Amino acid sequence: MSDYEQFIEKVKRKTRIDLSLYKEAQMKRRLTSLYEKRGYRNFTEYFEAIDRDSALLDEFLDRMTINVSEFYRNAQRWKVLQDKIFPQLLEKNKRLKIWSAACSTGEEPYSLAMVLSNHIPLRDISIQATDLDKGVIEQAKVGLYGARSIKEVPKDIVDRYFIKEGTHYQVVDEIKRTVTFRQHNLLEDRYEPNHDLIVCRNVMIYFTEEAKDQIYHNFSKALKIGGILFVGSTEQIFNPEQYGFEVVDTFFYQKVK
Repeated sequence: MSDYEQFIEKVKRKTRIDLSLYKEAQMKRRLTSLYEKRGYRNFTEYFEAIDRDSALLDEFLDRMTINVSEFYRNAQRWKVLQDKIFPQLLEKNKRLKIWSAACSTGEEPYSLAMVLSNHIPLRDISIQATDLDKGVIEQAKVGLYGARSIKEVPKDIVDRYFIKEGTHYQVVDEIKRTVTFRQHNLLEDRYEPNHDLIVCRNVMIYFTEEAKDQIYHNFSKALKIGGILFVGSTEQIFNPEQYGFEVVDTFFYQKVK
């Protein structure tokens, strides 16, 4: 057994994270550059280090979860969400159960609240947002972002929901109160049922085909009939019917059975 395979087993025992479900070449390359930067020679030495040093463990978890996000990422898709998907969902139910999965530093769930506020009052919005990485969840709760993160946000939304602080932008408390953050592992933890909308974008590309299949089945079970899954612009599902989905728009899938 290679030192990387042993590393996978030890990490799974320690953290419940199964690295074998991530694309190997990509993950191995990323982690090798990390341990070399820290002065370790192989995965065996590196595991011994993260096993005894919580700061190194947090750095490892941060590196294996790719935290690149921005508000209204791929703006045209958010327009479809605003003009077509939300009105369709709100016809059936004025209190939507929404989950932003693998939410990274919070841009996505906050964007959801901002878009939905065009249809219903903020007091009626409640969004669950989850990520594997505790560090990014803490960042998300703070809600402070650089100018690059908001470049796709319409000006009226920036004026309404952000406070400029030097070169950064702070999400207002009224938006922050609509989102509840918690830690969740898509490959291990239970999925709550009866969602109207699940948003999971730009994370599936890091998983093996086996892991993707497992997650899509779990998302399907976690949606109501008529509920919507919104995925990233590189993550089209080529066989949606096997998960009980049909395409309602590009990158939007509705659960039909």
